[in-house]
Amino acid sequence: MADMDVYIQQFQHGLSNRDPKILGILVAVAVGILTLLLIIVKSRGKNKRQGVLLLGVCDAGKTLIYSQLVNNNFKQTYTSVASNSGEYVISQKNKKIRVIDLPGHERLRQQMLDEHKGQARAVVFVVDSGTLQKDIKEVAEYLYTLLSDKTVSGNSLPVLVLCNKQDLTLAKGAKVVRSQLEKEMNTLRITRAASLQSVGDSGSNNNSFLGKRDKDFSFSDLKPLRVDFAECSALGMDKTSNTPNLDELHKWLSSVA
Repeated sequence: MADMDVYIQQFQHGLSNRDPKILGILVAVAVGILTLLLIIVKSRGKNKRQGVLLLGVCDAGKTLIYSQLVNNNFKQTYTSVASNSGEYVISQKNKKIRVIDLPGHERLRQQMLDEHKGQARAVVFVVDSGTLQKDIKEVAEYLYTLLSDKTVSGNSLPVLVLCNKQDLTLAKGAKVVRSQLEKEMNTLRITRAASLQSVGDSGSNNNSFLGKRDKDFSFSDLKPLRVDFAECSALGMDKTSNTPNLDELHKWLSSVA
């Protein structure tokens, strides 16, 4: 105890005289405590965001993909007004992540997104590659709303645009889907910007200007958001494994888990 008192007195003496060694120790201790606190805060935030959201307009094939991921089987699906939630096993990492399938009905989209976006660590936006030309405006509007959401962009969520139904004869490939969406979202961006200017900034959660103002819209300009594109076929079977062709989706989920 006497030795401890001596050390304390030496420390206090060095502190009062601004001893560089004592000050260095204090700085090191402070940095260590701050680093520990940051690690704790980040780990807590990460634990809260463990879900992968499955989004898309009606009939894009979200729920079928969900069934393949969670239940590893085919299940006849119908338009739903409720979300589905289950665990997807990533065998390569011996890890599980939660997959949340949200309804694609227009009246429920924003409500469901607001309800679940805080717990998301990634988003899979499913597109029907066979009907994209017909649904391009609706798909682009939903995707624009998602990408301009302050929670989604603030958390820098990785987003995968999954071009489903590649087994269909008239299905568009991922490169074509990306190009068509960029053109449509460029037009939509101009329309939304003009609308916001006419009414003023209302504080909406989805009023961000996407991309760069001096060039046409491009998904590559959405940093820090990362938007990837991939192809799949929830119904088409892989000839080698005789399983649904979801290889690109499995790889992407493994990369963000």
